[in-house]
Amino acid sequence: MALTGKLIGSVEIRSGAKVLHDILRYAPNDISFIAPDKQVHTCNLLSGNTGVVGSTIVWHFTHDGKKQTATEIIEEVDERNHKIVFKVIEGELVEEVYKAFKITFHCEQKDGKQWGVWTMEFEKPNSSVPDPTLLVDYFCDILKDMDNHASK
Repeated sequence: MALTGKLIGSVEIRSGAKVLHDILRYAPNDISFIAPDKQVHTCNLLSGNTGVVGSTIVWHFTHDGKKQTATEIIEEVDERNHKIVFKVIEGELVEEVYKAFKITFHCEQKDGKQWGVWTMEFEKPNSSVPDPTLLVDYFCDILKDMDNHASK
């Protein structure tokens, strides 16, 4: 029996869905200076073209006091809904903690407000592995910094 889960975190945004989507898609390395206290060190293109489905990127970051990497394939891009889906294929997240991990960013309108939404889908090797709530919080904090930066 697979131990799968999904966590969702959302942040009210002011800068606009397209602006944030474009940072994640075309300029992810800018996050290192947009949110320096979040310790996103670099994001490098390994193969393909920046922001294109099938491209592979690697993130270097520090989370919860531990330096980590996450190699991801861009699985889906939806311009209309400002959505981008990353499948983590290498790094501590899938080699030491989870069996599978997918990260989705999209924007939506709700109650007259615009929201940036992170969705983490994961498969745990056993029930003792915690859900990635701290990681969702970390991504939401980065999104707040991105929104503040883009709103200036």
